[in-house]
Amino acid sequence: MANTTGSSAINHAELQELVKNYTCSDVALLLPVISEFTWAVEVRAFLYLLGLLWCFLAVAIIADVFMCSIERITSKTTIVRVPDANAEGGIRELEVKVWNDTVANLSLLALGTSAPEILLSCIEIIGNGFKAGELGPGTIVGSAAFNLLVISAICIVAIPEGEIRRIRSFKVFGVTAFTCIFAYVWLAIVLMAISPNVVDLWEAIVTFLMFPTLIIVAYIADKDFCMKKSKREEPGFVGISLERYTKKATGDASEDKDTEERQPGPSSDENVRGDAELLTLAKELGHIEELPEEEAAKIAAKKIAENTSHNRGWYRINATRFFSGGKKLVPRVLTSFQDLYERIQLPEDERADHAKSITKNIDHSDGGRRPVIEFTAAAVAVMENEGKVRIGIRRHGKLDVPVTVRVETINGTALAGEDYKPFDEKVKFAANEILRQIYIEIVDDCEWEPDEFFFVKMAAEPDVDVAFGNIAICQVTIINDDEPGLLEFAKPSIVVKESSRLASIPVSRRNGADGHVSVTWKTKDITALNNKDYEGGEGTLKFDNQETSKTIDLPIFESNKPERDESFQIELLETDGGATLGKITKCIITIVNDEEFNGLVSRIVSLTKANLDSLQLEKSTYVTQFKDAMNVNGGDIENATFIDYILHFCTFFWKILFAFVPPTQYLGGWPTFIISLAVIGFLTAIIGDLATIFGCLIGLEKTITAITLVALGTSMPDTFASKTAATMEKYADSSVGNVNGSNSVNVFLGLGLPWVIASIYWTAKGDVFKVEAGSLGFSVVLYTVAAIIAISLFITRRFLGAFGKGELGGPNITKWISGAIMISLWVLYVVFSSLQAKKIINVQF
Repeated sequence: MANTTGSSAINHAELQELVKNYTCSDVALLLPVISEFTWAVEVRAFLYLLGLLWCFLAVAIIADVFMCSIERITSKTTIVRVPDANAEGGIRELEVKVWNDTVANLSLLALGTSAPEILLSCIEIIGNGFKAGELGPGTIVGSAAFNLLVISAICIVAIPEGEIRRIRSFKVFGVTAFTCIFAYVWLAIVLMAISPNVVDLWEAIVTFLMFPTLIIVAYIADKDFCMKKSKREEPGFVGISLERYTKKATGDASEDKDTEERQPGPSSDENVRGDAELLTLAKELGHIEELPEEEAAKIAAKKIAENTSHNRGWYRINATRFFSGGKKLVPRVLTSFQDLYERIQLPEDERADHAKSITKNIDHSDGGRRPVIEFTAAAVAVMENEGKVRIGIRRHGKLDVPVTVRVETINGTALAGEDYKPFDEKVKFAANEILRQIYIEIVDDCEWEPDEFFFVKMAAEPDVDVAFGNIAICQVTIINDDEPGLLEFAKPSIVVKESSRLASIPVSRRNGADGHVSVTWKTKDITALNNKDYEGGEGTLKFDNQETSKTIDLPIFESNKPERDESFQIELLETDGGATLGKITKCIITIVNDEEFNGLVSRIVSLTKANLDSLQLEKSTYVTQFKDAMNVNGGDIENATFIDYILHFCTFFWKILFAFVPPTQYLGGWPTFIISLAVIGFLTAIIGDLATIFGCLIGLEKTITAITLVALGTSMPDTFASKTAATMEKYADSSVGNVNGSNSVNVFLGLGLPWVIASIYWTAKGDVFKVEAGSLGFSVVLYTVAAIIAISLFITRRFLGAFGKGELGGPNITKWISGAIMISLWVLYVVFSSLQAKKIINVQF
């Protein structure tokens, strides 16, 4: 009995030990929080992978908040006073940025994009009892390889054909490219040369101090200290500015003769030009019929947001919101207005030409999706003795379906039954039939009468999808003789609203319409000037047989004058074909403002500015934070996609939770910065545990997990951000120019800071801080070789004509070859690093 009890006690103790120490239960810092002893390994692996991906989304969302705080901090400005003889009082006030762009990019912005990797390395060392781990350093090197090779490859091939993007601050790029390579060379020297497998305190301190050294040297290069001075610029702004409206690069390298010269920031003159461009754009959109004001404002805001220069942080935040179904930083345009948006993306002169054609010929077919029916002429004439009049009806737009339209007559001075036979019939067009004709009988009486007229109009049949063109009513004039007629203006004066863009001056043909006649015309300036206020000159107006009315169309140019009252004269000169001039041979056209249209333009401008203001990252409150968190696409449900709904559902918990973080408007954004950084640290610890346990369950070494799964998960927002920046920006700095700086910061902060902490700890205990080179050293060497090749390729692309003389884009063949080289280098890096970690190969240094 005693033996049985002892055996049961042993079995129970063994069982308790098994429950506590099951597969991969002791490899992480915080997880698992409950016993998973009874769970199948496959189920645990799936759940940990799912949790890892979910936490990647969480880190991306809180990193969005973190980046917003950084934008708030770095966008701080101050007022300085400078002497200016032209300014009132001899002093001009300038609002200048406090943070230098380069310093901001290499410090806070680099910290924002690399915070998960840096904190993962710090937390791993502290959690391991100040002993070196594999996950943190492996993630840093793996992320660096992915950023430099894969993201750069995507950016190279993403540029539209025929365009290039060059790095603007090439001196700063040179500094960061050198430190990007030197940082990992130094890492290899520390781990494998100076004191193999040991990091001394002085080595850790030197590694950490390279971070401020990098910032100082880059700042010197940016300001051209100790170098040839470039033209001094006026201080500009930093952060996200939607006040500077710039145009995209055309891909012409000639416009960038010296990309090392610094360009001025957005001065007040540039802001004025930006406001003028917005006003011009609003006027153009206001002319488009059936375009709601709200959609016009979204189109304008989208164009401005996409054509404004942004920094890397802006693109990172926009990419993160794509992954979370959140409020986008670029407004979406409804698909029904996408063609219109693509048109306004054209250069301004091409847009103006296109607008003229739109004014003269409006597309009623909804892009070819509806059949359009109209008369071939707005007015025709017929001799009374001819007995009938022929009226042409044409069709365009959608042609592959049959269409029926009703045509009927309406009395004018001519009466149905007395002067013509009434007509009310259906006119049918077969599929692909584009022209039909109808005949209306004319009553020939024996009495003399002046010219009379009646109308023929179209009407839609029930349940028939058809649109009417510009000429839906035709005027028929019955003429009592066969004279060619006389030509004169219909009115001696015409008032034209500026918003119409076109002055249509009617010319009438009276007392006959037989044969082909013409008349020459010429404009004369009064207070309106030719080619400034209108497009005049001289020309010939031709009338076909039986045509009784034509118009002379002259384009009107818009002005920004608050009150406009300008006029010019047009005169009929010589006739041909037997016609003579009538009494009204001169017509005065007066151009005036359109108050209703100006009000519409003003509302579009105001709505556009409101849309842009809502996109400002540093302007948020608790109300807006919770509103954006609880609504898909930040409340813009109309433009939300199916993917937005899915991602919003997956991230809803994190959005609500992180909405409690203080808004960036408090205390300059610093509370947001500190709290979000702490949350990122906690989530990073969870991600480290999830990745470690997942790798353990599927048999992956920590090094392989770090350089693949974790590195890709933390770098995915940067991938989409860089790709968007490459296509939207004029220069390549925001897409690939800052990658080197970020990779350097990863080493100097991500390894330097935890190394300093651990080295101090072990030195105080009289011991040394051991860091086994092993797979990490081999991975560092592989990355260094790949980085040298990649940066050499960038330099070659910049100066070699075969690549288009740009770091990104260029001819299709060479840009795809460059992308393939970059991707191949990354694949080789992952394969050889994994083989070394698996001990399939064993390379010793």
